[in-house]
Order: sequence, then C-alpha cells, then structure tokens
Amino acid sequence: MNAVITLSGGLDSATAGAVARSQGFELYALSFDYDQRHKNELLYAKRVGESLPVVDHKIIPLHLPLETSALTNRDIPIPDGDFTSTGIPITYVPGRNLIFLAIALSYAEDIGARDIFTGFNVVDYSGYPDCRPEFVEAVRTAANLGTKAGVEGEPFSIHTPLLRLSKGEIIRCGLSLGLDYALTWSCYKGSERACGRCDSCILRLEGFRQVGVSDPLEYEG
Repeated sequence: MNAVITLSGGLDSATAGAVARSQGFELYALSFDYDQRHKNELLYAKRVGESLPVVDHKIIPLHLPLETSALTNRDIPIPDGDFTSTGIPITYVPGRNLIFLAIALSYAEDIGARDIFTGFNVVDYSGYPDCRPEFVEAVRTAANLGTKAGVEGEPFSIHTPLLRLSKGEIIRCGLSLGLDYALTWSCYKGSERACGRCDSCILRLEGFRQVGVSDPLEYEG
C-alpha cells in the first residue's frame, strides 16, 4: 500500500510517518519550501524521511506572498510561549494546510495512492483552524467530489492519527515505534539550537517531561 505524507520535519509529522509505516504503508513524502522563516525544518524533514524510510521525498517550492504570519514575515518577532490567549496565534500561516493537502491529494492521485497522512494535532494547541477535525473532513469530502479517483469509486482517506493525542502521548507513541526524535525540529526560530521559549518548543519540552525522558534536541542556554 502506498501513502503520501506531508512531512515538516517536526515531531508530529515524524510520528505520523512512523505510525503509517507501522501499518504497512510505503511512504511518499512531501515537504514544502514556502518562504518560511528558516530552512531548519526542511533539513530535519530530509533526515526523518531517510530514517523512516520513505520511498521518495520531494520538496515543493511555493512562493507565497504572505505578510501577516510570523513564520513568513521576518519583521514580525516570534513571541515567547503564551497560552493565555484564546485567539488564533501570530504563527498561523493563511491557508497553509489547505494548500499542502491539495498538493498532496494531486500527488497521491497521480501515483495511485489513496491514503494521505498528516501530523495534525488539536489537543495541545487548537488555535489553528486548519488543524481541526471539521477542516480535515471538509477536505476529504472535497477530495472525493473533485477528483477522477473519487468520482470513479476510489475514495481518498486523510489519516490524522495524532489528532486528539497530548504531546506526551505522541512522543510515547513514537518512541514505541523506534522513532529517533533527535532527527526532528520543532522550534519556530531558525537558530542553530532550538530556543526553548516559543510555543512549539514549550509544548515539545512539556511532552518529554510527561513521558519522563530527556528531549534529545539541543536548546539554547
């Protein structure tokens, strides 16, 4: 069985890949160079892909003129972790996951795959509207209405195995599957070492604390 995985180089997508491999899927990975703040995640995505391993790994260049996200506009500072706000965070990238899934769907149909895996997660940080269950279901519905495969009775499935897991549960799952988290990058900043202060770093570190093991990633300070 073949499946496409959107691989960011982060902890979640790497774990989703390990889950897919454990279920017997041969993986075709897509990563995206969308003029993001740094390229660390692409380097780590390559390492994760080699480790899983994947059959093929493509990095798709996307030149998106996005100015409102701290992940695409270097003039907007990455804030230190603040989980008191209930709004959509400044690190939200407009339409990013919709674009990624549309490309993954196109690629999957082209190579004859009908399964797409993502590392979407809503429990730890549900501020991103394009990680929520209703979004995933809407994309799945659109995929099966708007593709040759879908209308000819070969429906697509979008797998989100981590959707409702805590970060600790995700890490425990990955460790049980032999995933090396030293190969993953979570920090929103592009320094040589992870900052340990942004939302993503804080959630990652808390997850490792929940599991009771040390995070193998190097941090500043």
